Amino acid sequence: MSRQPLDATAPAIQRVAIAPDLPPTLFVIVDTEEEFNWRAPFSRSNTSVTAMSKIDRLQSILNRHRIRPTYVIDYPVSHQRDGYALLKEFSDDGLCRIGAHLHPWVTPPHTEDVTGTNSFGCRLDPSLEAEKIRVLRDDIGEQFGTRPTVFKAGRYGFGPTTAAALEALDFDIDVSVNPRMNYTSEGGPSFDGFDTTPFFFGRNRRLLEIPCSTDYTGLTAGTVAPALHRAVSARALEPLRAVGIAARLGLVNKVMLSPEGNTLAEMQALTRSLVSRGVRTFSMTLHSPSVQPGCTPYVRSDQDLDEFLARIDAYCGFFLGEIGGVASTPEEFRGTLIGHGRDTTLEERRS
Repeated sequence: MSRQPLDATAPAIQRVAIAPDLPPTLFVIVDTEEEFNWRAPFSRSNTSVTAMSKIDRLQSILNRHRIRPTYVIDYPVSHQRDGYALLKEFSDDGLCRIGAHLHPWVTPPHTEDVTGTNSFGCRLDPSLEAEKIRVLRDDIGEQFGTRPTVFKAGRYGFGPTTAAALEALDFDIDVSVNPRMNYTSEGGPSFDGFDTTPFFFGRNRRLLEIPCSTDYTGLTAGTVAPALHRAVSARALEPLRAVGIAARLGLVNKVMLSPEGNTLAEMQALTRSLVSRGVRTFSMTLHSPSVQPGCTPYVRSDQDLDEFLARIDAYCGFFLGEIGGVASTPEEFRGTLIGHGRDTTLEERRS
């Protein structure tokens, strides 16, 4: 059984050559899931989806900006009418796309122990991981009338076994890789070697990876930033809050393009930094339960909710306005690459 992490230098991974004339392109990926206590142990009994009745709070903002989000939904959402009813309306009206999001602990078959390590799909027995993805795919297909082709692993639990399962199950796109992040201390994978560049993977069929937009900002953004950020993140420096000091001094800050846990200024700074480095694909991510106060650590009150929604609104306006960007969906982007013959790789272009 393969337990090796996904390797950014593996032969099956080929970075996409993004044309320099491509406008900055924004994808909105919503981890659409049940509510649970993020600080408590995982439990199969946590299947409530009450926040989904408020998902129009997010959709209405994106509608104003003519952005079609991709709701990657997990089994508690796809298997309960209260979870998928509004999404079905949005999807039928062409306002969004639907993908799959695996939370292993609440997705049948329930044969594994519920542990922190097993919450990462790539740490399960490969046949069990694949079967959970198949069950989820088929359940979504039953509710929405078409099977999803976009996948995101819960907790970013993506590895070689996940890649093999997606290829076998006819997925076309993955959006699981979170660059610069390392989850090995929790039993998960490491994406230290990845940046935000999309890439193709697959042994027999090419699937597209659109990574999350996580990278460094600050005076050292670039080759020095990872080493400096690791240094200030050392356990011995935690009492000194060295990470925060480095960020406030403008030296280095690791930012994820998300309205959860990041300010609008940080999201804008990340975007400007990546654009200046030639990056053309941007993935803004968030969790669906954040549309209801008390369901995630990021939105605890009505005031938090107002500020959260305002950040999303302001960022979309910033990206489509000041940055001169466009909005797309993963499927549209893949189609553009293939349709314009841009599914060549950086390695092939350089040879």
